[in-house]
Amino acid sequence: MKSSFSEIIQSEKPVLVDFFADWCGPCKMLAPILKEVKEELGDDVKIVKIDVDKNQPLAAKYQVRGIPTMILFRNGQQIWRQSGVLPKEEIKKKIVSA
Repeated sequence: MKSSFSEIIQSEKPVLVDFFADWCGPCKMLAPILKEVKEELGDDVKIVKIDVDKNQPLAAKYQVRGIPTMILFRNGQQIWRQSGVLPKEEIKKKIVSA
């Protein structure tokens, strides 16, 4: 997973990574919001979901302490990070300004 993850975040397009877990209530609230963001922004963003239980080394590498945690990357660089559920418009604004 690690090598392909680093390849994914090297994109010129913004890549929003959602660190989540199946048992996490707020994560379940965030999922449909991210789906709407993807529908509205289309190919302008790539959204990747990472299950922290199945990818613990990756979660540790990015110091994900709470979930959901969203990290926005562009060209491999972390440009924004937020834990918790945010409104769709706020997430879109961060992606568009990235």
